[in-house]
Amino acid sequence: MRSFKDHNPITVFIFYAFAIIPAMFCTNPVIMCISLVGAVAFRLAKDGSGAVRKMLPYFAFPVLGVIINPLFNHKGVTTLFILNNNPITLEAVLFGLTLGIMICSTVIWFSSFNSIMTTDKLLYIFGSVSPKIALILSMTLRYIPLYGQQIKKVRQAQTVTGLYKEDNVIDKIRGGLRIMSVMVSWALENGIITADSMSARGYGAGRRSRFAIFSWRKADIVLAVLCVLLGGTAAACIGIGRLAYTWYPEIVTPGASLPAVLCYAAYAVLCAIPTVLQIREEARWRSLQSEI
Repeated sequence: MRSFKDHNPITVFIFYAFAIIPAMFCTNPVIMCISLVGAVAFRLAKDGSGAVRKMLPYFAFPVLGVIINPLFNHKGVTTLFILNNNPITLEAVLFGLTLGIMICSTVIWFSSFNSIMTTDKLLYIFGSVSPKIALILSMTLRYIPLYGQQIKKVRQAQTVTGLYKEDNVIDKIRGGLRIMSVMVSWALENGIITADSMSARGYGAGRRSRFAIFSWRKADIVLAVLCVLLGGTAAACIGIGRLAYTWYPEIVTPGASLPAVLCYAAYAVLCAIPTVLQIREEARWRSLQSEI
């Protein structure tokens, strides 16, 4: 038994695709809540109590949705109160809450995706499909932390030379423009160096070969098939429109039909897969440690 992150990257990518896409394109609040619970449970199982502090800012999205959506959207028949001659409706509040939950769950899923799907895994996934896209993606992901480190170095160097003495907006804007100018020059120079290095090493001179440390195992195939079946079932039920909520002018629920129950069950099992695998792996590890 392996933890979720140790499975084949293609299997992990398939899971995230089926877990995130329904939550992004379906306004059903039950689907949103299942997605949020699954994302939070996996982060807690993977990162422990330290994940709570990291996830707390994400829960500002539902709060903002409840506040912002009713201020700009006054549709709905259930008026809660009047604010500046504009009705604040229950439908707008609940719809804003649902959108906030959707954004919150999606961000948490992508945060775990970012920690699991490293550059080498993404290169492995897209390398066989399009080596050029895989190379561009790998280089882009590599330059993101490099830019952050370089900006910090430039700011520290300018501070040592006596800049940023005046703590005001004008001084900060000038400092930001200086850093931008330095970063543009650094990026162009670094791009030329990278291109020359790739050319000197024979990039593009012949057919590319690829090497990967990842392999397919029986558990990877079983997990991939399970994710496709569960995710496909949920996507099919959503696609036929049997789970669609009508929010305006009044809330109309789809009801507890067989496709709805099937979709909820399939999507809940799908979102629980990484948490179950993570908990089983940690329990097995603790059991082995106790036997030493």
